[in-house]
Order: sequence, then structure tokens, then C-alpha cells
Amino acid sequence: MKRFSITVAGGGSTFTPGIIMMLLDHQEEFPIRKLCLYDNDPERQEIIAKACGILLKERAPEIEYRYTTDPQNAFTDVDFVMAHIRVGKYAMREKDEKIPMKYGVVGQETCGPGGIAYGMRSIGGILEILDYMEKYSPDAWMLNYSNPAAIVAEATRKLRPDSRIINICDMPLGIMVRMAKILGISEKDLDIRYFGLNHFGWWTQIKDKEGNDLMPTLKEYVKENGYDINIEEDQHADQSWHETFKKVRDVYAVDPDTLPNTYLKYYLCPDYVVKHTDPNYTRANQVMDGREKEVFSAAREIIERGTAENCRFMKDDHASYIVDLARALAFNTKEKMLLIVPNEGAVENFDPEAMVEIPCIVGKDGYEKIAQGRIPQFQKGLMEQQVSVEKLVVEAWIEGSYQKLWQALTLSKTVPSASVAKQILDDLIEANKGYWPELK
Repeated sequence: MKRFSITVAGGGSTFTPGIIMMLLDHQEEFPIRKLCLYDNDPERQEIIAKACGILLKERAPEIEYRYTTDPQNAFTDVDFVMAHIRVGKYAMREKDEKIPMKYGVVGQETCGPGGIAYGMRSIGGILEILDYMEKYSPDAWMLNYSNPAAIVAEATRKLRPDSRIINICDMPLGIMVRMAKILGISEKDLDIRYFGLNHFGWWTQIKDKEGNDLMPTLKEYVKENGYDINIEEDQHADQSWHETFKKVRDVYAVDPDTLPNTYLKYYLCPDYVVKHTDPNYTRANQVMDGREKEVFSAAREIIERGTAENCRFMKDDHASYIVDLARALAFNTKEKMLLIVPNEGAVENFDPEAMVEIPCIVGKDGYEKIAQGRIPQFQKGLMEQQVSVEKLVVEAWIEGSYQKLWQALTLSKTVPSASVAKQILDDLIEANKGYWPELK
């Protein structure tokens, strides 16, 4: 069986160890010959990379492993680039969340003003990595799950239309894992129909492999509990996630014909979200005090002990989605997967140039979209508004346009008025000096 060369772009991320653990777990069906970590922050990457090097030496010594900040070294002789970069790191995420909160507006990493700010930082970083890959390994695929995926996907559609990039998000899969646990089956046995934008979608059909309709059972559960599940392994989830999964009840009530993505709460219940968010201690602070400290502490422990035996690194089950996608491209498995792709009629009564999130069949030549037909007016209206926000952000980035970014913020369903949008924008410009293009 062929073995593959992978570069993880964002090597210093707290998610990198979990991805490596998942790759090691799938060596039989997706064997690796080379693994490289790439980051533009050498100090941060060094800690994660050294610990992962000890882990790989003990568990898969046959894999050639290195880490680097040199693009030529990182992207030469590569089959797959797995990109999960965070331009500005958690320090900028904290600003993305806290600046809108000053004005009583949702402060969230990928939704509303915070997502727009993050998108303006991410576009250049992703394009840079894509260009390195195409220069040094033109036949490679980039599997991009850098956030905010919707804005990044629109930027690559517009600016790199012929690139071998597939934009993905593991959140729908994470929800489907919960659905499967509610039903007492494996998520691999779910046959779904789904449409929307990234972090902005709905399930319209969920069946099992025998074709039995599972929606009535799920709807009955979601009506009472949302996607919150009372099982042992879920007790360790952050309280904020429990609240998010429970809040799905109220989002579902708005349209009980479908099952919603959790992120819709930020658009449909923004007043609730603001009321239940501490403006001085947002999700960024929770992550910095939680996962960030835990993963780096576990990495330092491995380095000090000189062994990864009984280490605290945990495999990232969501990363199995990335492995499945790489395997489908490598071995033509024709697996059905949710991807973020140009619409081009797949959602019949929606903008053909929008980047939509829908099921696709994945094989060695890329993906084939599965048409989702016509969508209801309620979802269509919401999606038209949100996709316009995403397109205006990308146009603002390309043109350096203050006006278009102000329009994007004004159009966001999370922002109450143009005047509030302008105040938030002016604060974000100040906070993002050196990260955003200069706006005129």
C-alpha cells in the first residue's frame, strides 16, 4: 500500500498532538512515510514538535519526522497539507470576542464581528500556505480546516479558483456523533441530507443504512434536550458547551422541520448569548486557561521525562474526519462527506457563486456534489444575508475597502445597527494593526 507525506500547517497548535495521535491510530488504512510540522512561530512550535517527535519515535519509528519554519523544507515532496492556522493566536481571539461585547454585541470566534475580524487575518495566511504548497508540491491537496472556514473558503474560491484545496469543518460531524449516541448507533451508519453555509446549516434528513427514518426520534429528543447528552465521557465537556448543546432546543423550535447546527444560536438568539456571556472572561480566556495550558503542560512533561508513555495527549476524534477525507482522495473510496464547496446549482434556489456546506462524494479526482434541491424561504433568507456578509468581507480584504467592511458588519444578523457596526469596526481596525490590509 502506498504511504503518504503530510505537512501539518499550524504545527504549534494545541490540536496538533490530537491529529498526530489520530493519524497513528489509522496507519493501517492510511499509512504515512513522512510527517512535517510547519509554523511561523518557532518557540511555540518547538514545545509541541519536540513532544510529538518523542511520541513518534516510540510509536512509529518508521515515519520520517521533522519540524521547520522554512516553507521550502515544509512543502517539498508533500501529498497532503493539513492546515489549521490561527493568525494572531489566542491573544487576538480574545480581542475578537471582547471588542463586540463592549457594545452589547455577540463576541464569538467565527460568528458576527469576531468572525469577520478573524477572517480578515486568516485570508492572507491561508493564501500564503496554498502558494507555498503549489510552488513546491503542485500535485498535493490542501485539507483546510482553519477558521473562519466560510470566509476563508470564499477567499480561495475567488482568488485561487483552480487550487487543489478542500475546505472542511468538523462541527457537523461532532453533532452527528452526538446524534448517533442519542440513537445508540455509530455515526458511520447515519445517511444524511444537509445544506447551509459553514457554521450555518440544517439537517433535512437522517436515516440509517437500511433507510429507516431517524428524524422523528431525534426531533423528540432535541425538543426536550437539544444535543446535550448525559453520558460519562460528556461530563468532562466545558459547561459552556453543555449550554450551547441545550440551547439547540430554542433554535430547533423556530423550524421543527429541520435539525440545526449549534452555531445558529449566535444569529437567532444573540440577546440570550450576550446576556449569558461574561464580557471580561470570554471563551478565549476559557481556552487559554484550559486546553492551552493542559496541552503545553503535557508536551513539556513528555520532553522532561524523555518518553511519551502514559502521556496526557488525547487523540482528537474529530480529526478522524480529516483522515477519512485524505484516505478518500488517496484511495478513491467514494466516501460521502460534508464539504464547503461552490454551490453552482447544488442548492437550486440559492446564489450559484456561494460557498455552501453540503454532502459530497469524495474520490481521487476530488469531490462530486450531491444536489440538495430547493430550500425553504426561512433558511434561504438567512443564508442570503450571511453569504453577503462573507462576500463583502473578502471584497473588503481584496480592495482594502473600509466601506465594504462596514457594510459587512452592518449586514451581520448579530449587529443591531450601522452606527454600532461602525464603532466596532473602528475598534477592530485599531486592534488588528499589522494583521489586516490597510483600509481606505
